[in-house]
Amino acid sequence: MNAPGRVHGGPDASGVARWDFSTCANAAGPSPAALQALREADPTRYPDPAGRALRERLAALHGVAPQRIVIAASASEFIQRLTAVGARLMPGAVVVPRHGYGDYAAAATACGRVCRADGEPGAATTLRWCAEPSSPLGEDATPPTDPASIPTALDAVYAPLRLQGAGLWRDADRDAVFVLHSPNKALGLCGVRGAYAVAPAGATWDVAAWCRALDATAPSWPLSAQGVAMLDAWCAREVRHWVQESHATLHAWKRALAQALAARGFEVRDSVVPFFCARPPRPLPAADLRAHGVAVRDAASFGWPGWWRVSAQPPDAVAALAQAWDALSRRAES
Repeated sequence: MNAPGRVHGGPDASGVARWDFSTCANAAGPSPAALQALREADPTRYPDPAGRALRERLAALHGVAPQRIVIAASASEFIQRLTAVGARLMPGAVVVPRHGYGDYAAAATACGRVCRADGEPGAATTLRWCAEPSSPLGEDATPPTDPASIPTALDAVYAPLRLQGAGLWRDADRDAVFVLHSPNKALGLCGVRGAYAVAPAGATWDVAAWCRALDATAPSWPLSAQGVAMLDAWCAREVRHWVQESHATLHAWKRALAQALAARGFEVRDSVVPFFCARPPRPLPAADLRAHGVAVRDAASFGWPGWWRVSAQPPDAVAALAQAWDALSRRAES
């Protein structure tokens, strides 16, 4: 069950939807090579609690020193831990994207920190969250003019699923902030939890102290054997190439979904990723579709009431969504 105040896509009290548009997982997945790595993982053995070999592989992937790799149980776990560490080392307000993942604000609230949306005036900021591409809109985010001046984290979870264009963040911008990675969505393996962050190379604040505190507050085994296997597979060129190859399929599925919704009067917003927001021509609770085996993500918790976030899915799923909408529309008219 989700914690109070948190809303996520995916399974609910009714279980897994037959046609699930509510998550941002790669619907072309799972990655065959990554899935095979999970099958070969040995669940009878403890993984290395320090993750030394994994840190070295991830560091080589990003061209950084292993000391800059922070292993996390999941992206959400890192959000909670970074926020809690910051509350002790540098108390103050947390700034989050105006429309973004709810766990940024949930973590701030849990730590008793003031939380405000980007651009709102208020108390001095001591932790800033950015996302590129963002959720739910799938848009690029302009980097702050001073990324190294205060502790900043860039959520780059959806970067591997970018279907078009280049982001606005330069290498120098990324090098000045924590960059959060969690490849399970790109690999179509949301049920496997595992993430990591690349710490800043340098800033006006004590990065080393933050990294020591992050390591000290981590559980002894943040990753299961399967989590290690997934992140290790992510380092393989074959696996990342599969993600790139899946973009063509996702782009075609996304286009078909957008066309099907637009033909039914939906307002559709474009995005750079396989998911996007769409507003029905008349109010309809997302729960009404669930009775037809279709799940969409109500975007109200993102600050977009009346909109849905939907993800690219295969043709049979798009047909099921269209049929469910048509049936509900006919019922409303009668």
